[in-house]
Amino acid sequence: MKRLLRFVAMAACGALVVTAPHPAAQARAPRAAHPAEPAAMAAPASASAPKDLAVTTDHTIQLDGRTIPYTATAGSMVLDDGHGAPAAAMSYVAYTSTDVTDPATRPVAFLYDGGPGFASIWINIGAFGPERVVVPDAASGGAPPYRMVANEYSLLDRTDLVFLDPVGTGFSHAVGQAHDLDFWGVDPDARSLAQFIRKYISRHDRWNSPKFLLGLSYGSFRSAVLGNYLQSHDNISLNGIVLISSMLDMATKSFRPGADLPYELYLPTYAATAWYHKLLNPQPPDLPAFLEQVRTFARTTYAAALMEGAGLSPARKQAIARQLAQYTGLPADYIVAADLRVDVSQFLAELQRSRGVVLSRLDSRYSGDVYDPLSETAEYDPIRPAIYGAFTAAFHTCLTRDLKFETDDTYVVSSPDAARSWDWGHAARGERYGGPGQPNVGPDLQQALVTNPDLYIQVDNGYYDFATPFFATEFTMNHLGLPAHLQDHISLQYYQSGHMIWLHVPSLARLSANVRAFFAAHSQPTR
Repeated sequence: MKRLLRFVAMAACGALVVTAPHPAAQARAPRAAHPAEPAAMAAPASASAPKDLAVTTDHTIQLDGRTIPYTATAGSMVLDDGHGAPAAAMSYVAYTSTDVTDPATRPVAFLYDGGPGFASIWINIGAFGPERVVVPDAASGGAPPYRMVANEYSLLDRTDLVFLDPVGTGFSHAVGQAHDLDFWGVDPDARSLAQFIRKYISRHDRWNSPKFLLGLSYGSFRSAVLGNYLQSHDNISLNGIVLISSMLDMATKSFRPGADLPYELYLPTYAATAWYHKLLNPQPPDLPAFLEQVRTFARTTYAAALMEGAGLSPARKQAIARQLAQYTGLPADYIVAADLRVDVSQFLAELQRSRGVVLSRLDSRYSGDVYDPLSETAEYDPIRPAIYGAFTAAFHTCLTRDLKFETDDTYVVSSPDAARSWDWGHAARGERYGGPGQPNVGPDLQQALVTNPDLYIQVDNGYYDFATPFFATEFTMNHLGLPAHLQDHISLQYYQSGHMIWLHVPSLARLSANVRAFFAAHSQPTR
């Protein structure tokens, strides 16, 4: 009964940093670690067959002037290895409206975070779940106490929501003879989520429901693979995919010797950041118009100069450096010394070096004091100490204050082991492409669109996001090789925010409105 109560706690408070053991983790005997897996990552064998668990509670929320009753179901679903043996227990939280005439035709969205190795807490309690943690914009959340509020930007008025924790995150873990490591890769990760979705829609009579995927960061990478797999392998057609802070082609962000494309694709984000911090002289009055100028320069003059390499004349290099200084706020001499190639970590450390602060890679509106004022590159990301504590403490407060429940166990918010051990190998259309660290899943999205001409994609971009820069996303979307009529199925939206768009509440309001409109537009029969 104690385990059941712990899952009730997770259901009512939005499944953030729940510190309870996964209920499927019952009497398990220790076993030897996987030969290629550190002992700390090995999942012990189960002494008894793991079972599904679901605990449901009733709630209401006020959205758009009306009261929506809903159930919150928290639990775990056992996945098999393809041969009937249990392989993993995947934890989830589902919010389902009960004020629906025909639940079988109501939209259902499956949501997850990125990493790889992150649980779904940020997109749940930060963005679209029925409760939201309040944090100040572009500033530290400070010390406790923190607040949870009813989330007026939840998507529950448009769709049911199922938040998933991939294996190795949240309460999800391998069972039986499987290992977490077995799921840490592009393809096994997608297959495990596909199995969950297939079982979920079968058990809840949702086969005929409009279906959407919504992922953040690596979650967008996952969505391209997962969406194509669901359609080609399981015959589960999708209505739409929302890619938030998207990165499909890792080569567009890999600053490697001799690879100039990332410098071009990151330049508009450098410019947006300098504009935000008012480091441009003169300061352009209109950010979108300014960024269009920078895009044009990046794809023409700057690209041509980088293409010249060592053949670029000193006079031409000086001229390009002066223009880059106008766009980025960096000193022209510094840009010349960098051979016109300043990478992300250098930019984040250099832009406000005179003020003794470093900028955030995830959201360059955030800044923090430097450890070493002479360091060439950014030594940490200031957004982590600014918001992680607030998210964590707010949820624990919800547990103890509202549910009178305490525990010392840990819900895995992020798994560094998963990130370090991830297998980036991936096969598309029968061929293997890309190398470790540089896979490209654009062909997966292309195939998903070509084989389902009623599929639509919405891409949401933060101007101040260096993890997934918006110009790189534009480049990828324009190079999918789609027929013209399918290229129109992709829409891009932009926000005055960073990687986690919802940290800027006005952007969250716009994001919520855009996603809700997207769901409404693509939930009707097309034939």
